[in-house]
Amino acid sequence: MSDYKLLIGGQLVEGDGTLEVINPALGEAFVTVPRASAAQADEAIKAAKAAYPGWAETPFAQRQAKLIELADAIAADGDNLARLLVQEQGKPFAEAQGEVAWTEGYLRHYATLELPDRVIQDDEQAHIVVKHRPLGVVVGIIAWNFPLLVACWKIGPAVLAGNSIILKPAPTTPVTALALGALCRDIFPAGVVNIITDDNDLGPHLTAHPAVAKIGFTGSTATGKRIAASSADTLKRVTLELGGNDPAIVLEDVDVRETALAIFNGAFLNCGQVCLAVKRAYVHESIYEAMCDELARLAQEAVVDDGLKQGTNIGPIQNRAQFEKVKGFLEAARRDGKIIAGGEAMERAGYFIQPTIVRDISDGHTIVDEEQFGPILPVIAFSDVDDVVRCVNSSEYGLGGSIWSKDVERAAAIAERIESGQMWVNQHIAIGPHIPMAGFKNSGLGVEQSVEGLAEYTQLQVINIKR
Repeated sequence: MSDYKLLIGGQLVEGDGTLEVINPALGEAFVTVPRASAAQADEAIKAAKAAYPGWAETPFAQRQAKLIELADAIAADGDNLARLLVQEQGKPFAEAQGEVAWTEGYLRHYATLELPDRVIQDDEQAHIVVKHRPLGVVVGIIAWNFPLLVACWKIGPAVLAGNSIILKPAPTTPVTALALGALCRDIFPAGVVNIITDDNDLGPHLTAHPAVAKIGFTGSTATGKRIAASSADTLKRVTLELGGNDPAIVLEDVDVRETALAIFNGAFLNCGQVCLAVKRAYVHESIYEAMCDELARLAQEAVVDDGLKQGTNIGPIQNRAQFEKVKGFLEAARRDGKIIAGGEAMERAGYFIQPTIVRDISDGHTIVDEEQFGPILPVIAFSDVDDVVRCVNSSEYGLGGSIWSKDVERAAAIAERIESGQMWVNQHIAIGPHIPMAGFKNSGLGVEQSVEGLAEYTQLQVINIKR
């Protein structure tokens, strides 16, 4: 019997099967969790459907208060949740603590959001009001890189808008989601929040189910396209936060040492397993040598180890499949460019790869054109900004990007030319619950965060009264 349970209809229950969860720092299982069957997925949908009407009628202020309760519960259980994050995801303990803090903060901000009625006409002819109504049953499907934070990215706006939700975490990182379920059981009415696990087999069942009104998904572009296709027959709403190939464009006037550190941190956060991480750096030729040298130094000095060990800067790749994929990118880097730091998988237990800097590389090569989602950063020299803009915009992705310069006005003007949902100047991964997040092209569909993201969990309705 597992210490962790599924949350279905307000009850913590065993799964019809079990699933071993691998600690990526050790390459071996550290816990067994329940695995839901299709029948249990149907039970969760049934419970969510039954809970929806009452929850939709619950006053908005009470729904806000429940999010505060959840934030309080997460804060109280913060140390335990952080340790679970390290064990199942691999990130350093300090980053895991940061994820817990981010999760708490996001929920507290969600609780301040509102979607008030908007009167667009009120005269002798008519009274016309725009309202936001909840959709019904929502399914949240999340990736393995931020299993607690992204879970609450789905739960928070979904339930605040008046929907009920079934959350399905990634099968490689289900533990913190199940721990979150135990907290939700004591906070929300039965069936409002349901959390089930699978072995990557229940997604099509959930996305095609006629009782589900919306899918909120964070993960790969390929999976997002399959979800969109599966949702088409029933015309489900979908919000898809997908992959990225974020550029950092570094102009000639920057402080090299300071900028290199910021770009390194933006590239290697969570071992590079961040959709918004710096995936390619374009550096002006006048500072290219200095920037490459500094990035290489930072990579060589980084401490790569088990996230629970003090002093660890970078943990392992989260799962074996991604580990093998990243090793393929290392081969491409050796073939097409010059590796000046790292370049090898570490010969030890677990899924560790040295932080890798690749220079003398250009667009048109795998390591530049594709999303690595691992600790590899290609550095490309440029002389003409217009050429860089064309290269960046030729990508099938458009999630985030950054421009680095002491001339902020010039940098901002370049940022406006980039086809990307988020563009930063002299910073990277500067996100927050008050900032809308959207992707261009294959990086996503719809909006997350802020009021715009909350509105995605509602149906717009117009009440038009003749006078």
